[in-house]
Amino acid sequence: MTTQPMLVLIAGPYQSGTDGDPEKMAANLRRLEEAAWPVFQAGHIPMIGEWVALPVLSSAGASVFDPLAAEVMYPTAQRLLQHCDAVLRLPGESTGADQDVAIARERGLPVYHDVSELPVRQNVQESA
Repeated sequence: MTTQPMLVLIAGPYQSGTDGDPEKMAANLRRLEEAAWPVFQAGHIPMIGEWVALPVLSSAGASVFDPLAAEVMYPTAQRLLQHCDAVLRLPGESTGADQDVAIARERGLPVYHDVSELPVRQNVQESA
């Protein structure tokens, strides 16, 4: 049992396998986001790199289809991993998610492949 909440990076396909189709990318993001609630229920803080990278791109006047995306998308996840305590790797081919796992393992962070593997914080009162 863990007593402190972990910041858990949820990693999986976002652009991979979409051929740039915005609807498929949105569906992939929804799939990543579906894991957020179970991570939260286990007593942890879910994080998805796109939650940070997409607004950064937007504020720069760019999108995931602009060349600037290469300087924002993966680097955002790399920076986030400096603060994360674990990675939840969802199924599906994804170069970025595989990079996240490699970085996590280099840092000695646990990598989970299903939300049921996350340690559950029990009987811990949240402080205000």
